[in-house]
Amino acid sequence: MAQSSGKTTLTGWLFTGPALMLLTFFMVYPILSSLWMSLQVGKGMNFSFGGFANMWRLTQDAVFQKALLNTLTLLVVQVPIMIALAMLLAVALNDPSLKGRALFRTAIFLPCVTSLVAYSVLFKSMFAYDGVVNRFLEALHILDQPIPWLSDTFWAKVLIILAITWRWTGYNMIFFLAALQNIEPSIYEAARIDGIPRWAQFQKITLPALIPVVLFTTVTSTIGTLQLFDEVNNITLGGPANATMTLSLYIYQLSFKFMPSFGYAATVSYVIVVLVMILSFFQFVAARDRRRP
Repeated sequence: MAQSSGKTTLTGWLFTGPALMLLTFFMVYPILSSLWMSLQVGKGMNFSFGGFANMWRLTQDAVFQKALLNTLTLLVVQVPIMIALAMLLAVALNDPSLKGRALFRTAIFLPCVTSLVAYSVLFKSMFAYDGVVNRFLEALHILDQPIPWLSDTFWAKVLIILAITWRWTGYNMIFFLAALQNIEPSIYEAARIDGIPRWAQFQKITLPALIPVVLFTTVTSTIGTLQLFDEVNNITLGGPANATMTLSLYIYQLSFKFMPSFGYAATVSYVIVVLVMILSFFQFVAARDRRRP
């Protein structure tokens, strides 16, 4: 019996061993290596142990502080708008009486399967000073003069918010649709018979059932926004005057655009890790408290 158990254990390790080796080589080792790298100082490939020098540098770096503020601003403004919009669209497109639901669902979901670079370049062209958006708004007499989407600090942030909302709302909507279709229709039928209005049905039936999806989409959207890179790199390059500089774009510039400072770039990357951990923790705590009676 013991011999059979030993063979089973050996067989299990033979099957899982290669996967564990790959995970160690491609995930565990890079994580530990980057953590060690965050303690190094120097330019290019000339490293030396600097202890917490990079962490102190964060407190003196105006560009990092600007990037952190921009990233948190985009997070606080864009994520709630996108989650609320995704939920409302899912509720609307889950109505059996709506004709052409499949077409609308496909149209709203399509942006999230487009190329990040392609749609970023398209947005940059559309929202140029003489682009189609400004011309359209002027033709409708909504604007007296074009909006400087790419050269004004406020409107550049608005453009980035519009871009990522357009691309990712449909992605989050699919999760809400899946959750809505798992709610028993007889519950809504009983509510209608009892004369409960639609807004009360949404508040008392739909919304509680969607709380797990709200948590999931909020956490994933938070992580995605904290790692925002493609849109700002391709649309605004972090400008104007670092108004749209994000942490991920700053890490890229520290590593490949300026004189490489890999140790400091690794330190900035761990700021994102800490932010993800903190914000995810609070979101899970808030969701747990919401579920309590």
